[in-house]
Amino acid sequence: MVYSKEQHSKDVVEKYDAVVIGAGFSGLYMLYRLREAGLSTKVYDSAAGVGGVWYWNRYPGARCDSESIYYNYTFSEELYKEWNWSSRYPEQPEILRYLNFVADKFDLRRDIQFNTRVNSAKYDEELNQWFIKTDDGRTVSAQYFITGIGCISTANLPNIKGLDNFEGEWYHTGHWPHEKVDFSGKRIGIIGTGSSGIQSIPVIAKEAAHLTVFQRTPQFSVPAQNHPYDSEYLRKTKENFHDLKRQMRESMAGVSMYYRDRSVLDDASEERRKVLEDAWEKGGWAILFAYNDLVTNEESNELVANFVRSKISEIVKDPETARKLTPTHYYATKRAIIDTDYFETYNRENVSLVDVKESPIQEITAKGIRTADDEYELDTIVFATGFDGMTGSFFKMDIRGRDGVSLKEKWANGAETRTYLGLTTAGFPNMFMITGPESPSVLGNMPVAIEQHVEWIMNCIEHLRENDIKFIEAKTEAEDLWSKQCRELADQTLYTKTASWYTGANIEGKPGGFQIYVGGYGPYRKICDEVAEKGYEGFLLIPS
Repeated sequence: MVYSKEQHSKDVVEKYDAVVIGAGFSGLYMLYRLREAGLSTKVYDSAAGVGGVWYWNRYPGARCDSESIYYNYTFSEELYKEWNWSSRYPEQPEILRYLNFVADKFDLRRDIQFNTRVNSAKYDEELNQWFIKTDDGRTVSAQYFITGIGCISTANLPNIKGLDNFEGEWYHTGHWPHEKVDFSGKRIGIIGTGSSGIQSIPVIAKEAAHLTVFQRTPQFSVPAQNHPYDSEYLRKTKENFHDLKRQMRESMAGVSMYYRDRSVLDDASEERRKVLEDAWEKGGWAILFAYNDLVTNEESNELVANFVRSKISEIVKDPETARKLTPTHYYATKRAIIDTDYFETYNRENVSLVDVKESPIQEITAKGIRTADDEYELDTIVFATGFDGMTGSFFKMDIRGRDGVSLKEKWANGAETRTYLGLTTAGFPNMFMITGPESPSVLGNMPVAIEQHVEWIMNCIEHLRENDIKFIEAKTEAEDLWSKQCRELADQTLYTKTASWYTGANIEGKPGGFQIYVGGYGPYRKICDEVAEKGYEGFLLIPS
């Protein structure tokens, strides 16, 4: 839809150089960089405070799966050295405190409007402005429209018959109450065993009278081996700031870890077992980096998968429960999950497991959950059913580019979700996406990906302003080539052979498609830099 100039002037209450959606890691750093460059900027977020997904994800056991020395900003050495993490894997309250610390340090809140949802963003070709409407009825305009809405921030609540009839309480891990939920003495049912389920199940089990886990797909998970940091370790890490930052930015996954230059098949059985046992004891992502062909070679993957399966059968005492908990898909082609006492929790007398593939959930009743084989009386239901990843948050807004074409229409077929570099999409001038589809995004340590995107966007905007260019837009042919390259790289891996939220398989009716660049953070950074160095090759730049 194209408005007249008169209509716009009547509706618009404020005009900015840039509008940013989201006040998590992405939005905060984008705001900082825009403001430092002298651009008037407004950030909108539906939450009551900063934090993005860490504002909402307050469920029991919520914890980051990137090590805390990596899971923070590196744009400011002063900031890095001022903050002290308490342990290897930070819990949600600590991450939220960190982001509030950042907002305070750089005085960011004065340009953020909280408790405000963006309903629509529409580009006007005649005026070369984006017009953004919020749920409070206001309209603002901006030359640059930037999304920092996260890849996994739109909660997925499955459409199960009868939820409205349930007489107890229910919660979703992605929108948890701010006050503590008391599970003591209660019968709890939790649906879902992805990352949030695996983190929350051991914590809830310690408090509940009984916990029933409703599992659709068993998951691979390895121990986090979390531990407190000592002051000497933190001191040495901070002294190594510049090398650490360089290593993170050049690496494949945004951490100071590198794949061992060796195939799983290169090691004899005894040596391979020793390597994997050592990685298991180190915990975290160590197994992922133990060999270089886990996600590209089926035989290699199966050998590592069998090692993790053997660990499940060793830990879980009941053979039938262990069988139900044993995954059959490729290892590491779903989100790599780490845990604290997840499999051990099924040895508790107050925990039971229901395989909903063997006995599907029929409906939620007034008193609990009825499956094909039984009915379970519950006081509380927890939905640990994940998110509508990659595109879900975009589709909650009505974003329209040239000729009124909506982003949802353009990306209607999941396999044809096309972008250029995961930063822009053709037909949407002066719109930038932080960790958008077809960027490396979720296949690594997100703050590193976010910093790279923000810095590229900021450099691009400064180039436009210095050269009096009114808008930049991805060329369709560049977008097609990038999307083709992303698909070809993904098809060389086992990721596309596994149904996961990466492919949209967790959302009923969502078209399938793998929307992540799998070439790694460091190589991707080089590609983006080369595009900029070549005068923003693949983009249409129109002077004022």
